[in-house]
Amino acid sequence: MKKGKKIIIMSLVLSILSMSLIACQSSSKSENENQSMSSKQQSEIVEETTKEAKAEESSNAETSDQEITIGILQFAQHSSLDNCREGFLQGLADQGFVEGENLIIDYQNSGADMALAAQIAENFVNKKYDMIMAIATPAAMHAYNAALDSDIPVVYTAISDPIISGLANEDGSSAGNITGTSDALPVEAQLKMIREIMPEAKTIGIMYTTSEANSESTIQIYEELAPKYDFELETIGIQTSADIPLAADNILTKVDCLCNLTDNTVVNSLPTIIDKAFAKNIPIFGSEVEQVSIGCLASEGIDYIALGQETGAMASLVLKGEAKAAEIPFRTIDESYLYLNTEAAEKLGIEIPEDMLNRAQEIFDTISHD
Repeated sequence: MKKGKKIIIMSLVLSILSMSLIACQSSSKSENENQSMSSKQQSEIVEETTKEAKAEESSNAETSDQEITIGILQFAQHSSLDNCREGFLQGLADQGFVEGENLIIDYQNSGADMALAAQIAENFVNKKYDMIMAIATPAAMHAYNAALDSDIPVVYTAISDPIISGLANEDGSSAGNITGTSDALPVEAQLKMIREIMPEAKTIGIMYTTSEANSESTIQIYEELAPKYDFELETIGIQTSADIPLAADNILTKVDCLCNLTDNTVVNSLPTIIDKAFAKNIPIFGSEVEQVSIGCLASEGIDYIALGQETGAMASLVLKGEAKAAEIPFRTIDESYLYLNTEAAEKLGIEIPEDMLNRAQEIFDTISHD
């Protein structure tokens, strides 16, 4: 009897131990499964994150490697417009758009030919370029008209009066899918400088192209401000470069000095005008530094490379998708600089005041076109 009880008790103990062991194994298996699931989930998360990072990196690389094509339409070949183009490329490079790396430039010059400028602009549109950059008013107007029915943004520079040219509204906002920079001349600073150098002068002459709206608007400013400095204004209009020799001979008989604008046709023939003016001992005052380097006596003008750099910075906003051209009002550079040519002064028998020599941004002692 006692032996039977012992057997029963032993059986119960074994059963309890067996159940405990099974429970422990089940618990351990469950914990292992949980740990295994946790590790698997972590692995999946890391893998997914890595994939996203690689995708983002690939996307960024694709964006930086993507080639942008810009058609540059320059209306005429002269140094101030060349400086604008140089500054524009510098401004783009500062923002990561580098020619030969991720930027293709198709540069075309119309040689002051209106019909050719229109043809170049249409060609850029037909090629579906990413952007058109126009240098000088006629180029900008042709580019804007050509791109009207497309989604190609136009950026311009060296436009004296974007409002008069129909490229901007009265409040400075864009007239369409276009923006850029104005090279509005510091007319009052120029008049003040001329009076300082020529205290006895009475009449200033200006030659301009009748088809250039910017020239006409600048002349209006001169007409408004000239009396303030006791000057009278004599103007003569030309239609083509062929008119310039006769027009120069005519106006030089009526004035004490000439004041040159950024008029593209006139600037192209500036060496001829300078030679005629020297022959009559009449000084010419330029509108920017390059005109002084080739024989104009002085200029109170803007820095055209800086103007181009500002244009490049504006263009980069459009190319990066940070703004549309239509959303960016045109900009101007307010600061002007004094440039002098001492060889021109010597040829004309004019003594430049010492304080002007001291404050000049740059002084040329030779005439480069001779």
